[in-house]
Amino acid sequence: MQTPLIPDDEAWAAVMARDRAFDGRFVTGVLTTGIYCRPSCSARHPRRENVRFFADGAAARAAGLRPCLRCSPDDVSRDERAVLTAIEAIKAAGQTLVLADLAQRCGYSPTHFQRVFARHTGLSPAAYARALQKERMAQALTSAESVTDAIYDAGFSGPSRFYSAAEDRLGMTPSAWTNGGRGVTIRWAVVPTSLGAMLVAATQKGVCRLSFNENESALRTRFPNAVLEQGGEAFGALLADVVAAVEAPGDFAHIPLDVKGTAFQEAVWQALRQIPLGETRSYAQIAAEVGKPGAVRAAGSANGANNVAVLIPCHRVIRSDGSLGGYAYGLEIKQQLLNKEREGSGE
Repeated sequence: MQTPLIPDDEAWAAVMARDRAFDGRFVTGVLTTGIYCRPSCSARHPRRENVRFFADGAAARAAGLRPCLRCSPDDVSRDERAVLTAIEAIKAAGQTLVLADLAQRCGYSPTHFQRVFARHTGLSPAAYARALQKERMAQALTSAESVTDAIYDAGFSGPSRFYSAAEDRLGMTPSAWTNGGRGVTIRWAVVPTSLGAMLVAATQKGVCRLSFNENESALRTRFPNAVLEQGGEAFGALLADVVAAVEAPGDFAHIPLDVKGTAFQEAVWQALRQIPLGETRSYAQIAAEVGKPGAVRAAGSANGANNVAVLIPCHRVIRSDGSLGGYAYGLEIKQQLLNKEREGSGE
């Protein structure tokens, strides 16, 4: 018997939530009725002991099951193949393609294909193409010998298009990113908090580092060519705001950030900032939220790559079994943060 591509407990959680993001990842076989369904099927939930998970409809049919007439689970495979075809076309072109052309290639109307693509990836085809280009941009900036080389390595037609895209996504300028913060002034301080010594560092655009039990040496390792300056009047006001967000958790979305990552990492960080105060999510839920339900480990890695603790609340992500999982600054600090937030939310 084939097995699904994700653990049984995560598959069952997706079924109970009728999570459409998992459609196409597996099918749910109900042994008592002899049918199999997609995870989002609207039929009444079966008892857990009567359920088996299969990688796809073919595996379920081999076990003697038949497709559900309500949710038509085999149609998911067609949608998934269409999305994969479109993704391959976008990658080969290296740019945004006309929606109508993509839809026709896959045998769908443009409006329906837009919905199918967004359901599987979390983005429209145009947004997906832009995200791929920006990810190539990030990779090129870290490997190219010059920004000019990076512009063409990333597939941009010229500097103006490159800098237009970079302005939307990068905090530091492209040249500063390539050269470890060269030409950027970063103001910083280490302050005592109820969670221990906290390092806060910020560029002119926003907080670029928030960590616990680190010092100037650790900051310089991350930004070896930046100008590091302690304190400052404008920085003092920002610092006070950050400390308040840590000591009395609440709405800190107004605090500006200056962070960088791949398109996938930034999507994960945005999903983390959407988790309500006092609540938690599993790594599987975050992966599904960004349209990549099979990328649970990658979501965990993106979570760990977060440079700005608390303000990008990676501590709100726990394991599916309810245990805390990991945390860069220790589980004691993670638990304290969660406790503070639950108290602040009135739970």
